Amino acid sequence: MLGQPVSMLIPDVVGFKLTGKLSEGITATDLVLTVTQMLRKHGVVGKFVEFYGDALAQLPLADRATIANMSPEYGATCGFFPVDEVTLGYLKLSGRSDEQIELVENYAKAQGMWRHPGDEPVFTSSLALDMSTVETSLAGPKRPQDRVALSAVPQAFQASTELEIGGQPNKADAVSFTLNGETHPLSNGAVVIAAITSCTNTSNPSVMMAAGLLAKNAVEKGLQVKPWVKTSLAPGSKVVTDYFASAG
Repeated sequence: MLGQPVSMLIPDVVGFKLTGKLSEGITATDLVLTVTQMLRKHGVVGKFVEFYGDALAQLPLADRATIANMSPEYGATCGFFPVDEVTLGYLKLSGRSDEQIELVENYAKAQGMWRHPGDEPVFTSSLALDMSTVETSLAGPKRPQDRVALSAVPQAFQASTELEIGGQPNKADAVSFTLNGETHPLSNGAVVIAAITSCTNTSNPSVMMAAGLLAKNAVEKGLQVKPWVKTSLAPGSKVVTDYFASAG
Protein backbone atom coordinates (compact mmCIF):
# COMPACT_ATOMS: atom_id res chain seq x y z
CA MET A 1 0.00 0.00 0.00
CA LEU A 2 1.41 3.41 -1.02
CA GLY A 3 4.56 1.65 -2.20
CA GLN A 4 5.18 -0.07 1.13
CA PRO A 5 4.91 -3.80 1.81
CA VAL A 6 1.95 -5.03 3.83
CA SER A 7 2.49 -8.06 6.05
CA MET A 8 -0.27 -10.37 7.18
CA LEU A 9 -0.56 -13.66 9.02
CA ILE A 10 -1.78 -16.51 6.85
CA PRO A 11 -4.37 -18.51 8.80
CA ASP A 12 -4.17 -22.24 9.35
CA VAL A 13 -6.39 -24.10 6.92
CA VAL A 14 -8.00 -27.32 8.13
CA GLY A 15 -9.07 -29.79 5.46
CA PHE A 16 -12.32 -31.69 5.97
CA LYS A 17 -12.65 -34.59 3.55
CA LEU A 18 -16.15 -35.82 2.75
CA THR A 19 -16.64 -39.31 1.35
CA GLY A 20 -19.62 -41.58 0.76
CA LYS A 21 -23.23 -40.47 0.44
CA LEU A 22 -25.96 -39.51 2.89
CA SER A 23 -28.43 -42.30 3.60
CA GLU A 24 -32.08 -41.87 2.65
CA GLY A 25 -33.91 -39.65 5.13
CA ILE A 26 -30.75 -38.00 6.45
CA THR A 27 -30.81 -34.22 6.07
CA ALA A 28 -28.25 -31.46 5.74
CA THR A 29 -28.98 -30.59 9.37
CA ASP A 30 -27.92 -34.06 10.51
CA LEU A 31 -24.75 -33.67 8.46
CA VAL A 32 -23.86 -30.21 9.72
CA LEU A 33 -24.43 -31.17 13.38
CA THR A 34 -22.04 -34.09 12.89
CA VAL A 35 -19.50 -31.83 11.19
CA THR A 36 -19.85 -29.23 13.96
CA GLN A 37 -19.26 -31.84 16.66
CA MET A 38 -16.13 -33.12 14.90
CA LEU A 39 -14.66 -29.68 14.22
CA ARG A 40 -15.29 -28.43 17.76
CA LYS A 41 -13.45 -31.49 19.06
CA HIS A 42 -10.62 -30.95 16.55
CA GLY A 43 -10.30 -27.24 17.37
CA VAL A 44 -10.64 -24.72 14.52
CA VAL A 45 -10.99 -21.38 16.31
CA GLY A 46 -9.29 -18.69 14.24
CA LYS A 47 -8.77 -21.10 11.34
CA PHE A 48 -10.22 -21.60 7.86
CA VAL A 49 -11.93 -24.89 7.02
CA GLU A 50 -11.96 -26.16 3.45
CA PHE A 51 -14.27 -29.05 2.59
CA TYR A 52 -13.03 -31.34 -0.14
CA GLY A 53 -13.35 -34.86 -1.51
CA ASP A 54 -15.06 -36.58 -4.43
CA ALA A 55 -18.30 -36.82 -2.42
CA LEU A 56 -18.81 -33.09 -3.06
CA ALA A 57 -20.04 -33.99 -6.53
CA GLN A 58 -23.17 -35.44 -4.85
CA LEU A 59 -23.63 -32.61 -2.36
CA PRO A 60 -26.13 -29.92 -3.51
CA LEU A 61 -25.12 -26.31 -3.16
CA ALA A 62 -27.90 -25.71 -0.61
CA ASP A 63 -26.32 -28.35 1.65
CA ARG A 64 -22.87 -26.85 1.12
CA ALA A 65 -24.23 -23.44 2.11
CA THR A 66 -25.75 -24.96 5.25
CA ILE A 67 -22.35 -26.35 6.27
CA ALA A 68 -20.41 -23.18 5.40
CA ASN A 69 -22.91 -20.91 7.13
CA MET A 70 -22.49 -22.84 10.38
CA SER A 71 -18.84 -21.78 10.72
CA PRO A 72 -19.56 -19.63 13.83
CA GLU A 73 -21.02 -22.73 15.49
CA TYR A 74 -17.95 -24.86 14.85
CA GLY A 75 -15.68 -21.95 15.71
CA ALA A 76 -13.88 -21.32 12.43
CA THR A 77 -13.24 -17.96 10.82
CA CYS A 78 -14.92 -19.36 7.72
CA GLY A 79 -15.83 -22.61 6.02
CA PHE A 80 -15.73 -22.90 2.23
CA PHE A 81 -15.96 -25.28 -0.72
CA PRO A 82 -14.00 -25.30 -3.98
CA VAL A 83 -15.73 -24.16 -7.15
CA ASP A 84 -17.04 -26.89 -9.47
CA GLU A 85 -19.92 -27.80 -11.77
CA VAL A 86 -22.36 -27.73 -8.87
CA THR A 87 -21.42 -24.09 -8.26
CA LEU A 88 -21.99 -23.22 -11.91
CA GLY A 89 -25.33 -25.03 -11.85
CA TYR A 90 -26.44 -22.84 -8.96
CA LEU A 91 -25.35 -19.69 -10.78
CA LYS A 92 -27.43 -20.73 -13.77
CA LEU A 93 -30.41 -21.61 -11.57
CA SER A 94 -30.24 -18.21 -9.86
CA GLY A 95 -30.37 -16.30 -13.16
CA ARG A 96 -26.74 -15.41 -13.88
CA SER A 97 -25.84 -14.79 -17.51
CA ASP A 98 -23.82 -17.28 -19.55
CA GLU A 99 -21.02 -14.72 -19.78
CA GLN A 100 -20.82 -14.33 -16.02
CA ILE A 101 -20.89 -18.09 -15.46
CA GLU A 102 -18.09 -18.55 -18.00
CA LEU A 103 -16.07 -15.83 -16.25
CA VAL A 104 -16.45 -17.56 -12.88
CA GLU A 105 -15.37 -20.91 -14.36
CA ASN A 106 -12.35 -19.48 -16.15
CA TYR A 107 -11.24 -17.46 -13.12
CA ALA A 108 -11.58 -20.41 -10.73
CA LYS A 109 -9.55 -22.65 -13.01
CA ALA A 110 -6.86 -20.01 -13.60
CA GLN A 111 -6.49 -19.40 -9.85
CA GLY A 112 -6.33 -23.09 -8.95
CA MET A 113 -9.67 -22.90 -7.12
CA TRP A 114 -11.49 -25.40 -9.35
CA ARG A 115 -12.23 -28.81 -7.85
CA HIS A 116 -10.82 -31.79 -9.76
CA PRO A 117 -11.70 -35.43 -8.96
CA GLY A 118 -9.06 -37.02 -6.75
CA ASP A 119 -7.63 -33.71 -5.51
CA GLU A 120 -5.69 -34.06 -2.25
CA PRO A 121 -4.67 -30.52 -1.20
CA VAL A 122 -2.09 -29.94 1.52
CA PHE A 123 -3.55 -28.57 4.76
CA THR A 124 -2.30 -27.56 8.18
CA SER A 125 -4.28 -30.50 9.52
CA SER A 126 -7.15 -32.59 8.26
CA LEU A 127 -9.97 -34.91 9.23
CA ALA A 128 -12.53 -36.95 7.30
CA LEU A 129 -16.15 -38.06 7.46
CA ASP A 130 -17.91 -40.87 5.62
CA MET A 131 -21.35 -39.34 5.07
CA SER A 132 -23.00 -42.77 5.01
CA THR A 133 -22.33 -42.98 8.77
CA VAL A 134 -24.31 -39.81 9.56
CA GLU A 135 -27.46 -40.52 11.56
CA THR A 136 -30.56 -38.53 12.43
CA SER A 137 -29.45 -36.08 15.10
CA LEU A 138 -30.44 -33.30 17.45
CA ALA A 139 -28.22 -30.91 19.38
CA GLY A 140 -28.51 -29.52 22.86
CA PRO A 141 -29.71 -28.71 25.33
CA LYS A 142 -27.37 -25.71 25.11
CA ARG A 143 -24.64 -25.93 22.49
CA PRO A 144 -24.81 -26.90 18.79
CA GLN A 145 -21.79 -29.19 19.15
CA ASP A 146 -23.63 -31.26 21.76
CA ARG A 147 -25.00 -33.63 19.13
CA VAL A 148 -27.29 -36.43 20.24
CA ALA A 149 -28.49 -39.31 18.05
CA LEU A 150 -32.28 -39.36 17.75
CA SER A 151 -32.41 -42.79 19.40
CA ALA A 152 -30.64 -41.38 22.47
CA VAL A 153 -32.73 -38.21 22.85
CA PRO A 154 -35.10 -39.50 25.60
CA GLN A 155 -32.20 -40.47 27.87
CA ALA A 156 -30.22 -37.30 27.08
CA PHE A 157 -33.26 -35.10 27.67
CA GLN A 158 -33.99 -36.75 31.01
CA ALA A 159 -30.37 -36.37 32.06
CA SER A 160 -30.41 -32.65 31.16
CA THR A 161 -33.38 -32.01 33.45
CA GLU A 162 -31.48 -33.54 36.36
CA LEU A 163 -28.31 -31.46 36.00
CA GLU A 164 -27.20 -29.46 39.00
CA ILE A 165 -27.94 -25.74 39.05
CA GLY A 166 -25.54 -23.65 41.13
CA GLY A 167 -24.20 -26.78 42.75
CA GLN A 168 -27.67 -27.85 43.89
CA PRO A 169 -29.70 -30.78 42.49
CA ASN A 170 -32.29 -29.68 39.95
CA LYS A 171 -35.52 -30.84 41.55
CA ALA A 172 -37.92 -28.15 40.48
CA ASP A 173 -41.52 -28.93 41.37
CA ALA A 174 -44.32 -28.72 38.86
CA VAL A 175 -46.26 -25.46 38.83
CA SER A 176 -49.80 -24.67 37.79
CA PHE A 177 -50.89 -21.70 35.74
CA THR A 178 -54.11 -20.47 34.21
CA LEU A 179 -54.44 -19.75 30.50
CA ASN A 180 -57.69 -18.71 28.87
CA GLY A 181 -59.60 -19.77 31.94
CA GLU A 182 -58.06 -23.25 32.10
CA THR A 183 -55.50 -24.48 34.63
CA HIS A 184 -52.49 -26.41 33.33
CA PRO A 185 -49.56 -28.09 35.10
CA LEU A 186 -46.06 -27.19 33.89
CA SER A 187 -43.26 -29.51 34.95
CA ASN A 188 -39.49 -29.27 34.71
CA GLY A 189 -38.40 -29.96 31.12
CA ALA A 190 -41.73 -29.00 29.55
CA VAL A 191 -41.54 -27.67 26.00
CA VAL A 192 -42.71 -24.04 25.96
CA ILE A 193 -41.17 -22.77 22.69
CA ALA A 194 -41.23 -24.50 19.30
CA ALA A 195 -39.48 -22.40 16.68
CA ILE A 196 -38.08 -22.85 13.19
CA THR A 197 -36.01 -19.69 12.93
CA SER A 198 -32.38 -20.55 12.12
CA CYS A 199 -31.17 -18.53 9.12
CA THR A 200 -29.13 -21.57 8.08
CA ASN A 201 -31.80 -24.26 8.15
CA THR A 202 -34.69 -22.09 6.99
CA SER A 203 -32.80 -21.31 3.77
CA ASN A 204 -32.34 -24.97 2.84
CA PRO A 205 -35.24 -26.16 0.64
CA SER A 206 -34.96 -29.87 1.45
CA VAL A 207 -34.83 -29.25 5.20
CA MET A 208 -37.84 -26.94 5.11
CA MET A 209 -39.83 -29.41 3.03
CA ALA A 210 -38.93 -32.12 5.54
CA ALA A 211 -40.24 -29.90 8.35
CA GLY A 212 -43.47 -29.38 6.43
CA LEU A 213 -43.95 -33.10 5.85
CA LEU A 214 -43.24 -33.83 9.51
CA ALA A 215 -45.87 -31.27 10.57
CA LYS A 216 -48.37 -32.68 8.07
CA ASN A 217 -47.88 -36.23 9.35
CA ALA A 218 -48.18 -35.06 12.96
CA VAL A 219 -51.51 -33.37 12.27
CA GLU A 220 -52.80 -36.42 10.41
CA LYS A 221 -51.99 -38.57 13.45
CA GLY A 222 -53.98 -36.25 15.70
CA LEU A 223 -51.09 -34.54 17.47
CA GLN A 224 -51.84 -31.03 18.72
CA VAL A 225 -49.76 -28.17 20.07
CA LYS A 226 -50.26 -27.63 23.79
CA PRO A 227 -51.88 -24.25 24.54
CA TRP A 228 -48.83 -22.98 26.48
CA VAL A 229 -46.34 -23.62 23.64
CA LYS A 230 -45.26 -20.53 21.70
CA THR A 231 -44.74 -21.47 18.04
CA SER A 232 -42.97 -19.44 15.37
CA LEU A 233 -41.65 -19.83 11.83
CA ALA A 234 -39.24 -17.34 10.28
CA PRO A 235 -38.18 -18.22 6.70
CA GLY A 236 -34.51 -17.50 6.04
CA SER A 237 -35.12 -15.43 2.91
CA LYS A 238 -37.79 -14.00 0.63
CA VAL A 239 -37.10 -16.86 -1.78
CA VAL A 240 -38.09 -19.37 0.91
CA THR A 241 -41.25 -17.37 1.64
CA ASP A 242 -42.10 -17.36 -2.07
CA TYR A 243 -41.75 -21.10 -2.58
CA PHE A 244 -43.78 -21.75 0.57
CA ALA A 245 -46.52 -19.55 -0.87
CA SER A 246 -46.28 -21.33 -4.23
CA ALA A 247 -46.55 -24.72 -2.52
CA GLY A 248 -49.78 -23.67 -0.82
